Amino acid sequence: MFPKGNLAVTCWVWRKMRKLFVFLSLLLSHAAHLEGKKDNHFIWKPGPWGRCTGDCGPGGVQARTLWCFHFEGWTSHLSNCDENNRPPKERSCFRVCDWHSDLFHWEVSDWHHCVLVPSALGQTKPRTAECVTAQHGLQHRTVRCVQKLNRTLVVNEICEHFAPQPPTEQACLIPCPRDCVVSEFSQWSKCSNGCGKQPQHRTRVAIAPPLYGGSQCPNLTESRICDTPISCPLGEEEYTFSLKVGPWSKCRLPHLKEINLSGRIVVDFSSDSKEPAFRHQSYKPHHHAKPWDIEIGYQTRQVWCTRSDGKNAMLSLCMKDSFPLTVQSCIMPKDCETTEWSSWSPCSKTCRSGSLSPGFRSRIRNVKHITIGGGKECPELLEKQACIVEGGLLQPCPRYSWRTSEWKECQVSLLLEQQDPHWHMMGPICGGGIQTREVYCAQSTPASSAQRAKEVFRPVEKTLCLGPAPASSQLCNIPCSTDCIVSSWSAWGPCIHENCHDPQGRKGFRMRQRHVLMESTGPAGRCPHVLEFVPCEDPVCYRWLTSEGICIPDHGKCGWGRRILKAVCQNDRGEDVSGNLCLVSSPPEWIACEIPCRMDCVMSEWTEWSSCSQSCSNKNSDGKQTRSRTILALAGEGGKPCPPSQALQEHRTCNDHSCMQLYWETLPWGPCSEDTSITALNATVGWNGEATCGVGIQTRKVFCVKSHVGQVMSKRCPDSTRPETTRSCLLPCKKDCVVTAFSEWTPCPRLCQSGNATIKQSRYRIINQEAANGGQECPDTLFEERECEDVSLCPVYRWKPQKWSPCVLVPESVRQGIMSTTEACGKGVQTRVVSCISNDNHSAEITECLKGTSNMPPLVQECTVPCRDDCTFTAWSKFTPCSTNCEATRSRRRQLTGKSRKKEKCQEPELYPLVETELCPCDVFVSQPYGNWSDCILPESRREPLRGLQVLGDGRQCGKGTRFRAIACSDKNGRPVDPSHCSSSGYIQEECVIPCPFDCKLSDWSSWGSCSSSCGIGVRIRSKWLKEKPYNGGRPCPKLDLKNQVHEAVPCYSECNQYSWAIEHWSPCRVHNELRSLRCGEGTQSREIRCKNTVESEGGAVDKSLCSQDEMPSATQPCSLLCPNECVMSEWAPWSKCPQSCDPHTMQRRTRHLLRPSLSSRTTCAEDSQVRPCLLNENCFQFQYNLTEWSTCQLSENATCGQGVRTRLLSCVRSDGKPVSMDQCEQHNLEKPQRMSTHCLVECVVDCQLSGWTAWTECSQTCGHGGRMSRTRFIMLPAQGEGRPCPPELTQQKPCPVTPCYSWVLSNWSACKLEGGDCGEGVQIRSLSCVVHNGSASASAVHVDDTQCKGMPLQDAILKQLCSVPCPGDCHLTEWSEWSPCELTCIDGRSFETMGRQSRSRTFIIQSFENQDSCPQQVLETRPCTGGKCYHYTWKASLWNNNERTVWCQRSDGINVTGGCSLRARPAAIRQCNPACRKPFSYCTQGGVCGCEKGYTEIMRSNGFLDYCMKVPGSEDKKAHVKNLAGKSRPVNSKIHDMFKGWSLQPLDPDGRVKIWVYGVSGGGFLIMIFLVFTSYLVCKKPKQHQSTPPQQKPLTLAYDGDLDM
Repeated sequence: MFPKGNLAVTCWVWRKMRKLFVFLSLLLSHAAHLEGKKDNHFIWKPGPWGRCTGDCGPGGVQARTLWCFHFEGWTSHLSNCDENNRPPKERSCFRVCDWHSDLFHWEVSDWHHCVLVPSALGQTKPRTAECVTAQHGLQHRTVRCVQKLNRTLVVNEICEHFAPQPPTEQACLIPCPRDCVVSEFSQWSKCSNGCGKQPQHRTRVAIAPPLYGGSQCPNLTESRICDTPISCPLGEEEYTFSLKVGPWSKCRLPHLKEINLSGRIVVDFSSDSKEPAFRHQSYKPHHHAKPWDIEIGYQTRQVWCTRSDGKNAMLSLCMKDSFPLTVQSCIMPKDCETTEWSSWSPCSKTCRSGSLSPGFRSRIRNVKHITIGGGKECPELLEKQACIVEGGLLQPCPRYSWRTSEWKECQVSLLLEQQDPHWHMMGPICGGGIQTREVYCAQSTPASSAQRAKEVFRPVEKTLCLGPAPASSQLCNIPCSTDCIVSSWSAWGPCIHENCHDPQGRKGFRMRQRHVLMESTGPAGRCPHVLEFVPCEDPVCYRWLTSEGICIPDHGKCGWGRRILKAVCQNDRGEDVSGNLCLVSSPPEWIACEIPCRMDCVMSEWTEWSSCSQSCSNKNSDGKQTRSRTILALAGEGGKPCPPSQALQEHRTCNDHSCMQLYWETLPWGPCSEDTSITALNATVGWNGEATCGVGIQTRKVFCVKSHVGQVMSKRCPDSTRPETTRSCLLPCKKDCVVTAFSEWTPCPRLCQSGNATIKQSRYRIINQEAANGGQECPDTLFEERECEDVSLCPVYRWKPQKWSPCVLVPESVRQGIMSTTEACGKGVQTRVVSCISNDNHSAEITECLKGTSNMPPLVQECTVPCRDDCTFTAWSKFTPCSTNCEATRSRRRQLTGKSRKKEKCQEPELYPLVETELCPCDVFVSQPYGNWSDCILPESRREPLRGLQVLGDGRQCGKGTRFRAIACSDKNGRPVDPSHCSSSGYIQEECVIPCPFDCKLSDWSSWGSCSSSCGIGVRIRSKWLKEKPYNGGRPCPKLDLKNQVHEAVPCYSECNQYSWAIEHWSPCRVHNELRSLRCGEGTQSREIRCKNTVESEGGAVDKSLCSQDEMPSATQPCSLLCPNECVMSEWAPWSKCPQSCDPHTMQRRTRHLLRPSLSSRTTCAEDSQVRPCLLNENCFQFQYNLTEWSTCQLSENATCGQGVRTRLLSCVRSDGKPVSMDQCEQHNLEKPQRMSTHCLVECVVDCQLSGWTAWTECSQTCGHGGRMSRTRFIMLPAQGEGRPCPPELTQQKPCPVTPCYSWVLSNWSACKLEGGDCGEGVQIRSLSCVVHNGSASASAVHVDDTQCKGMPLQDAILKQLCSVPCPGDCHLTEWSEWSPCELTCIDGRSFETMGRQSRSRTFIIQSFENQDSCPQQVLETRPCTGGKCYHYTWKASLWNNNERTVWCQRSDGINVTGGCSLRARPAAIRQCNPACRKPFSYCTQGGVCGCEKGYTEIMRSNGFLDYCMKVPGSEDKKAHVKNLAGKSRPVNSKIHDMFKGWSLQPLDPDGRVKIWVYGVSGGGFLIMIFLVFTSYLVCKKPKQHQSTPPQQKPLTLAYDGDLDM
């Protein structure tokens, strides 16, 4: 047990220890965590990059997810991974948008050559014999994503957005390896006649190089020792000796000990004086000389004597009269020296764009001193490298886009001029036209929509905008105006007050009206007035309308009585109103009437008043109306008699008002002007039209007009019908002129300019929107020009050569030491100073002259100091003058000087001519035409553009023009000269004609014919007729009828009441039987009928054909005049109305009443009522509106195309198809169609519009013939409709003047000059001369003066080259062989490639076998060629001769070659038996098989090989020998003999044992014999008879005849 105190201590310790343990645990955990980090137990693992988002182009952003992974594979918190190694989570990227497809694409190169597939493990594939035709290979190509515009390289991901990457490699076939092909050997060279071992050789040339891994060329040379039996005696061999010269050593300065006191001449280039400074300078070590002194040194060469066997001999054996030069002066080589590089220029990429290509920067250096004496040539003076500026430091590149101005005014006249070139404006024009706008390229500046209205664009070069430009012209339309079509006038209404609500005074108006059938169209369309008024007196707005009832007698049944009147008050519109409104008192309730009694005369009721004879009254006549009544029955005795005939008619006046009608006339509405009351609502709109413009007011003048008089006071027309004089309108927006900012000034030249011409720079701006409606006007200045400042004139630099220095020879001490001579003569070197100066004779850097002028004049030249034995001459004199004769010559002379005049060798004119003669120049020139004629070229049009329309170019495309043909001009000797010597223009010109196309021409439209119908809808027709047929590709005619006419029909409408039948009253009934005393009974009555025009005020009669013949009333009718005793009935009342539905179950009724009873009560009167059913189209009719089809699109008289109007007409038609008045349909309240006209479009026939011709291009060749110039034009507006199409010839060509070509021509290399030696190292030279020719390959070049050619293009090093002449005994290379014919690589006779190859070779010649180890290698050269052929190679073989024959390879063109044929297919050249013939008495036959000797026969095995030779019995006998010999010599087919040789029956083996097959044949024969014996027994045995079979029965087998099928 522990004490309590100890327990407390223990608990305390335990608590402290527990805290410490927790702390240690955390510490260890953190340490483990740090250790895990330290040991890289956690690693970052990024996910794949996401899609590129953000702005299009390089401003996109790409993100990815990052995880922190433990190495065991589980993920952890990101904090566990090292932040320092954290991969980036975002990166910038190029976001590809759809519109990038127009900027980027895959650029694919051609497939490269096919190469063999490398084998595994990098081992080279051995050449196998399995290749028959071709072997497998791979070919590659380059695929890259580029920008279309400048082909700059970008990342492939951009193009992969639109199309997958094309493959970069594919399988291919390579032909089998082809060995080198060489020709046959030449003949052996001839052996010399000397003694000893003399070599001879033969050579061959390479025809085709080895290809596709084929074998290299074999040796092209074979050598052997001549078969010379003559052997040279010892020490008496015959040799030849040659003086061999070695190559010149490098130029070196003499040592101090070699320098004498006379010194040497040094040309000092460091002097600043204008003249050359020659200074004597003693030889000293080379490094002390000034760097650019031209130092003259010397060079040496060895000379030795060589024997024909290649060994050296004593020099005395080769000595001649003149010993070759072994030392000469030379120029110490100096390399080209340049300045230091300049600093790098700024990077060409100054902004950040969508292109990922880098920019470039460059630096330059200048030449300080040129190369001298064969030193190193100057290096490149310009260096470029790519440069990339960090994207954050660059501003975004400006983007450019196409911009356009607003469309200009529509020009109709352009289309009218196309159809008629002689068209001139007459009155307003409308219809289709062309309008244009400016199209320009401007910098795109991204801006918010709020700023877009104020955005100002600056035009830039059009080449900066990508993609097609917007159209600069389009078709447009000016709407045509048409007037209203109105109906005819209605009848005059009653006399009413001007305002019935407020009647005043006793003056009123009668009114008539007409309605608008078709509204006006266009801005100038007018409608006539539709209301007319006539003043009248006693106007009444409300009047009583009475209707009479039947007459009721007061007493009895006849006599006087009363007729009841019914009165209704109506207003001026015919509507029933209250009777209080009628101011006059109401009519009486009844009027007196009389009913005839039995014997009274009976009269009919009064008819209705006829229509008024005139619409108004004039001085000569008034309008009249009549009515009448007739006698129905005569009076009897004592009855009331009939009235006289005058009492049967009544007259009254009507339309007594004046014919001077009044109406309101209106002028067109004025412009919409600002209404001051709502000014605050108005605004000014910019070009984009986003602002509103407000409401304005529009006014017009209205005045009262009296017909045939003119304007009268307004109070004479009723004010209530006065048209409105003001109306609200949309205020036209004020449009300020909008112009672009001025373009940048055209750049002034940065470099200096040659000449004194003034150089100007300009800028321009473009009107985007013209001012309108009072907006701000456009500025006057749209183009500005100014002179460039600080443009310097380029200084002209030229070379200034000084005089040549004296000729410098090799120093005397050197010359004496080498040549042992003291005379200072021979070849030397002289130098001069050549400086670069400007026109003002100031010195300049040498680089300035090298830039702009021809090559630098030579600084050094060879010179000669004559020796005592040399010939010396004076300088050449001037040429003698020429005469005018072209055959004359001119000459110049020189003379010998000093002692040369006495030397014989100097007197030889062939070696040293003293006179030179040449032909004089001749100014006679000959011209001859060359080449074809040019296209027919029309003269440039001087016509001014029509009303600012500048895009449609030259209107002339046909007519008279000129065509050109070049001439070649040459002088008398045939040398080409400038064509100005023969013709000022260099052309032959002749007139030509381009036929003009003529379109089909029709006449103008005739006037419209009358309407085909006088009532309702009809057709009006107008026509055109053919005037001229088209030709030369003119516009074709429309479809014509047989009369060569084209018609146009439109619907028309005639008011049905325009022409109506006017009928007079019936005459009295005329009884037929006049003999009767009472004159009653049946008779006839007549009336007058005429057709009248209801529209005219007079209402005069017109032709009866104008009225409807179907509605023509009858002029006569039967009647009856009743007798006194007969019952008289009244006229029938009208039939009651049928319902609109015309129901046949509904009855129609009419009634009449008794006027006078009959005398006899027995006689009954006729019926007083009738009924009939309502039958459709008999006594009941329905009505409906009838619409015509839409008419063709009608244009204005002045328009040829564009917007027109299609119309349709409305009429009222009865259900039986008869047209009736519109009132019938209106009375039934039928719904009217709304639109009676609509807009339409007639396609404009537009001819193709072309731009003007561009300027002629530069000539395709700088000189010679065959050069051509061209010019083009562009389609500004393609053809529309049936317009003339665009011509296919948008480019014209014209030959260039034939100018002479001057060029430098190199001569052939001269023979190798050894300068006194027989063989060894020498120099070949060639000359450079100026020739003139006409540029063709076959032209012969003629030498001319060197000044005609521009700067000399070649260096002196190309005019001189080292060469060697082999010495006897040297092994040396031959000259190049001729190029072989061009050969293609083919497979199975078909070409494998387009380009062929041809080869040439050089081989070595051994002249001495002792030197063959030093022979050079043979050389093969191959070059591509065109026009090659396919050759095939086959083995050829000669006939066998003693089992041998010759086998060789032959090409298909008959050339015997080595190589080319397949080694596997090579025929055998030696015939051998296989296996060898080792049997006794056997030998190898000509057939290649083993046979037996004479007297032995062959015993063959089954496999065809010889088994053994068996002696033929009796072969010793002569006959047998003869037989054997004959058999051997008989021609036998060897193949058949070999085939059947093994089939001979040999029963014994070679060892004498019986063969097995003999036993088999014997056993088989025994069994066959037993079978034959048994069969014979069965056949010969008699059959046993059957006892129970009746004799008469046949066997069953016989009955069925053995037919198994039964």
